Amino acid sequence: MGEPLVWHRLQFAFTIVFHYLFPQLTMGLALLVCVMKGIGVFRRDEAWLRAARFWIRIFAVNFGVGVMTGIPMEFQIGMNWSRFSEYAGAVIGQTLGMESLFAFFLESSFLGMLVFGERRLSPRRHFLASVALFVGSWLSAYFIVTTNAFMQHPVGFTTNARGALELASFSAFMTNPWALVEWAHVMCATVVTASFVVSAVGAYYVLSGRAADDGRVFLKVGTTAGLVASLLVAFPTGDLQAKLVAKHQPVALAAMEGRFTTENAAGITLIGQPNVQARRLDNPIKVPGMLSFLAYGTFHSDVRGLEDFPEKDWPTNIELLYYAFHIMAGIGTIQIAIMGFARALLLLRRLERWPLMLWALMLSFPLPYIATTCGWMTAELGRQPWLVFGLFRTSEGSSTKVHSGDTLFSLIGFSGLYLLLGLVFLFLVGRVLRDGPRDLDSDGHAEKAHA
Repeated sequence: MGEPLVWHRLQFAFTIVFHYLFPQLTMGLALLVCVMKGIGVFRRDEAWLRAARFWIRIFAVNFGVGVMTGIPMEFQIGMNWSRFSEYAGAVIGQTLGMESLFAFFLESSFLGMLVFGERRLSPRRHFLASVALFVGSWLSAYFIVTTNAFMQHPVGFTTNARGALELASFSAFMTNPWALVEWAHVMCATVVTASFVVSAVGAYYVLSGRAADDGRVFLKVGTTAGLVASLLVAFPTGDLQAKLVAKHQPVALAAMEGRFTTENAAGITLIGQPNVQARRLDNPIKVPGMLSFLAYGTFHSDVRGLEDFPEKDWPTNIELLYYAFHIMAGIGTIQIAIMGFARALLLLRRLERWPLMLWALMLSFPLPYIATTCGWMTAELGRQPWLVFGLFRTSEGSSTKVHSGDTLFSLIGFSGLYLLLGLVFLFLVGRVLRDGPRDLDSDGHAEKAHA
């Protein structure tokens, strides 16, 4: 059956990867819906109001499934990771509780006003509800990111007589530099995801000739936001995140680049295969000096290799970490190219004359989902073998009373349940796409005349 720790990690990895498919779209859509609604209200433009109405409905479906898939993770932390909860719960419980009590309820309350309140509220008040939804969504994300940032770079804590962590400075905990940079990076990535989805739907409507006017609105907002957010993901947020990793987790940086020896003017690897057994990177193609510059700001800085650190502190899966990081970086570059070219064609009013570009936009919406998944894998695999970096090892955090068979059984159950939820989600979103923007009344429901 294997070690229980392996199954605990696999179960949590599966549930959190599946869950995050949904919040990354809702958080990005929260901003785009706010923009669409604001333009529609202040310009009194029905096309933009209709666009906001359509995406509010998509948001609601996505939000509901995201909530259902997120609840089990709270129980897993307590059940599968009971020793970790006992060790760090007094600290991370602060932000997890705040996320549930404040941000989540704020977000869900104003979502109800957006979905059902357009006829009952004035246009400006309905717009303010979209602003509140945006604030609640991004505030919720900050609480979760702060929790993760503490595990990556613990600050503001003290140790009690039992050896467990306690909160020493709430302000230091909440303003953790790692949290601020990670939150900015993550939120820009959610806007990229939402922009690609909005652009894909817009391209579909334009190519099909159905609701083409609405599709043009979707393309305008999707490509504009997508280009800006894709650039921000790379710089400055991605650059700042890389510098934090270089400063506080140099062993993770070495593993991400498959670097085993320390090197001056280290090059960044474009292609290569890490060979852990032989302690080398096979068939590398590098850009000289670039890793030193990105990590430390100068082309002649030393970048430490894995051999500078005790092997027991190396990330536990260097190969997967290396490939996750490079897939994320590669897709990020492709996203900038796609959105840059599409936006240029749109400005020149030639996008509709390039059906191949429309097809590319329509088919490329999975790219940000893959990139964000690989990005989180990079962050979490890079932190290993620690649950709280430098303080508490992963091997010390799992529950001793939940055995392999129990975890595998529940993992199978989660797989079946999430498959069902995924099918329901696709069915509901398919109905919204079939109805189209023009078939929605002011409360976001399909009009009977078009049913």
